[in-house]
Amino acid sequence: MDILPLLLLVAGSAAVAGAGRRVPVPAPLLLVAAGLLVSYVPGVPDYTLDPEVVLPLLLPPLLYTAATDSSYLDLRAQLRPVALLSVGYVLFATLAVGWAVYLIVPGLPLTAALVLGAVVAPPDAVAATAVARRVGLPSRITTILQGESLVNDATAITAYRVALAAAVGEGATWSAGVGEFLLAAVGGVLAGLVLMVPLHWLRTRLNEALLQNTLSLLIPFVAYGVAEQVHASGVLAVVVVALYLGHRAWEVDFATRLQEEAVWKMVAFLLESAVFALIGLQLPVVLRGLGAYEGISAAWYAVALFVIVVVTRFVWVYPATFLPRLLSARIRAREDDPSWKGPFVIAWAGMRGVVSLAIAFSIPLTVHGQDPFPERNLILFLTFTTVIGTLVVQGLTLPPLIRMLRLPGRDAQAETLAEANAQAQASRAAEERLEELLADERNVLPPPLAERLRTVLERRRNAVWERLGAVNPVTGESADDTYRRLSREMIGAERAVFVRLRDHRYIDDEMLRALLRRLDLEEAAVYREAA
Repeated sequence: MDILPLLLLVAGSAAVAGAGRRVPVPAPLLLVAAGLLVSYVPGVPDYTLDPEVVLPLLLPPLLYTAATDSSYLDLRAQLRPVALLSVGYVLFATLAVGWAVYLIVPGLPLTAALVLGAVVAPPDAVAATAVARRVGLPSRITTILQGESLVNDATAITAYRVALAAAVGEGATWSAGVGEFLLAAVGGVLAGLVLMVPLHWLRTRLNEALLQNTLSLLIPFVAYGVAEQVHASGVLAVVVVALYLGHRAWEVDFATRLQEEAVWKMVAFLLESAVFALIGLQLPVVLRGLGAYEGISAAWYAVALFVIVVVTRFVWVYPATFLPRLLSARIRAREDDPSWKGPFVIAWAGMRGVVSLAIAFSIPLTVHGQDPFPERNLILFLTFTTVIGTLVVQGLTLPPLIRMLRLPGRDAQAETLAEANAQAQASRAAEERLEELLADERNVLPPPLAERLRTVLERRRNAVWERLGAVNPVTGESADDTYRRLSREMIGAERAVFVRLRDHRYIDDEMLRALLRRLDLEEAAVYREAA
């Protein structure tokens, strides 16, 4: 097995994504563009998307890290709009897009058109999250987009299976399709509910951070595999487990949380980078099989499908936003009246991604091993152009659109004030606990050590408030910024001395690593106070 192409993919996509952090263009768009350009470089091998790799090996960890970073409480508060988008919209788009394509493309059977509708129905979890974070969307819109993207893949995969069964003549009926959807949805949720408690119990019982994080890397694959084994939705199982573990992450020890955050950030960075680069690299594979549809007709179908996909989302989002308010007095009393701007952004933020391509590549070449699947190559081409079109057109125009609409972003000062109040309450509780412990003769400390504990507590309590304070007229720094900078300078000076002592053989490398780890932890604490 030649691993060089895989290494080049990972290294190249990581390099492009790293460069993307220094330019105003979202990294997913740069990666797709780089993939498109590299795909025509002589000697570059074909990177054909294998659904047997993407769906069970790439999708679970991407969903897991997105779900653990989401808020269960926020998602529960936005359950109605999330459900209407992740289930209702995907099913509506499958039917509407499928029917429209059936009318536009001559000779395309309705069942094959519905397969295409299911393939391009779900917006992408990675694309939605990446763009939402980059442009600083209001928290409610970000929560809705994240929640939709976590669940809609399950709806789309189930809808695809039902449409595919009809396309290959396996006698699928509406009742059978509804039954399969319910089995996948209910079964996936149940699988997640069954797994989440024992997995969390095991995480809290393992005594070493290394073992706990090894388990953390396995959890998304375990949840996905168990659910798929019983013909339920592995996507929903992963999401349910991840939301529960993320909500109760505070019960795991600090070393595990610190390691886990770093590990999953690296995993997500590498996978997201490779996934978007893979999208661009599919162009030669897709064009090679286009055949009779090359030329103006294929371009016309691609533009038409892009417009249909975009319009279909607007047709669904606005009624789904305003109709529930018109029909329910309880909703009107509980929720603020939304403006037209929020739904517009949600409708425009429907970028498609790698899941659509992976599902499209899983369409069988033949029906019952004999006749070719109707217009399979055209479906692959149209899926590719829809993914590229939504990522480029909507991804590039979303930031200026948000600025033009003047949506209220996150109130940084209000959030800092809330953080400061929360820290003040926690510090009071810690101070009371400290005095209670010091009153016990078993916990007697020399006065300097006891005062050090109080100083650390006072520093933590004041750190957030200092971010709201006046700035240094010379440097432009707040007092907190100056404190962090001086702390890191002091730590840097200590680190240089330790290295010099090691080089002169006064201490050995083992002692150096122990001393540097202590400094690293102190520097990490200083750095994290700025986050």
